[in-house]
Amino acid sequence: MTEVSSLTGRLLVATPALADPNFDRAVVLLLDHDEEGSLGVVLNRPTPVDVGDILEGWADLAGEPGVVFQGGPVSLDSALGVAVVPGGAAGETAPLGWRRVHGAIGLVDLEAPPELLASVLGSLRIFAGYAGWGPGQLEDELVDGAWYVVESEPGDVSSPAPERLWREVLRRQRNELAMVATYPDDPSLN
Repeated sequence: MTEVSSLTGRLLVATPALADPNFDRAVVLLLDHDEEGSLGVVLNRPTPVDVGDILEGWADLAGEPGVVFQGGPVSLDSALGVAVVPGGAAGETAPLGWRRVHGAIGLVDLEAPPELLASVLGSLRIFAGYAGWGPGQLEDELVDGAWYVVESEPGDVSSPAPERLWREVLRRQRNELAMVATYPDDPSLN
């Protein structure tokens, strides 16, 4: 098997050609990517379910909109917490109950008492389910042109307007990807 260059902490942005309805205009934050596969959460799929309805103790710490996001089609009955810890760059000691993924972005132990992290969290999102790929599966999709791979920014995790995230991430690229942001929602209407 060829060596896999880790994409952990980067964003997968669905290309307009991606036909899977689970990922139509999705922006996925990769939380883990290695030779054993990949795992990420879709950042722009809010649900109508309030965080307080599922994880009451974490509701006050969740950013706006304070709803649970559908992280992907796998394990919809499980919850993941992704949070930004300001100043949580590599080399600094991670706060108890938070595991660094990339830079200031990390995973929250939702079994820990929320008070443990309340003073250090900059933003928190709760995801039901996740997106997962087996060994080599994501690499095949990348070769097929299903995804653009771009750098993440801490603000992507807590975008107050998740419905605009796909266009915003593409628009900030300093290459031809910025033009893809203007791609119509329904090209057949052009």
